[in-house]
Amino acid sequence: MAKLTIPELKSRKGRGSLVMLTAYDYPTAKLAAEAGVDVLLVGDSLGMVVLGYDSTVPVTLEEVLHHTKAARRGAPGVHLVADLPFLADATSERALAAAERLVKEGGADSVKLEGAKLEVVRALVAAGVPVLGHVGLTPQTASSLGGYKVQGKTPEAAERLLADARALADAGVWGVVLEMVPAPLAALVTERLAVPTVGIGAGAATDGQVLVFHDLIGVFDRFKPKFVRRYLEGGALIRDAIAAYAADVRSGAFPADEHGFAMDESALEGLYGKES
Repeated sequence: MAKLTIPELKSRKGRGSLVMLTAYDYPTAKLAAEAGVDVLLVGDSLGMVVLGYDSTVPVTLEEVLHHTKAARRGAPGVHLVADLPFLADATSERALAAAERLVKEGGADSVKLEGAKLEVVRALVAAGVPVLGHVGLTPQTASSLGGYKVQGKTPEAAERLLADARALADAGVWGVVLEMVPAPLAALVTERLAVPTVGIGAGAATDGQVLVFHDLIGVFDRFKPKFVRRYLEGGALIRDAIAAYAADVRSGAFPADEHGFAMDESALEGLYGKES
């Protein structure tokens, strides 16, 4: 599968078929690529599902860069988006410096930022860095939004969300993530924008969907968002496998003869009886 270019990503507008998934390491990215995922996202969600933080706020640029490099090695032929972590996009200068490292060192094809930071978007696009926007619930600033809640439910909030999405499109993003947005509003935003929308908890009318890998396979159990469909109860399977391994070690069932290496034992004859 050839890596999707920005024009090709934009051409998915109106088709509802864009598949995005998070990936934070080599094996996950490799498996996702083999499964035919269109776009991989090294999201700052890695802070919660991989590093054990309580939110995405503590995630550093170095951490995103580290995981971007790993995902790139696993999926060299898939379009790779890297998140700009909290405050890395506070100014255009900081965002350009962060994006430079994520693209040049990490191998990212695009960067994603939360909120309608229009000047930052314009600076990145002018510098040749493709940008994916993100409106609705923006986890980095969830506390100021009242927590992890659906966004855009009032007339004023819906109008503001639509305006932000349109402003991001006008500023040059190639697409916009809509997170935890009521389905009718997400459908309206999708209709009004000339660039693709990618939904996460935003209904089926968006131009694509994204999920967090650890939610999809059921290995993150601190909470389960309403919008998640688990395609595997991976946590239970992994626990059972580790428990079986531990039981086999304790009982002597592992390792068995087939797991070891033989040798000509005559080579040891001179060693028997010698003190170590």
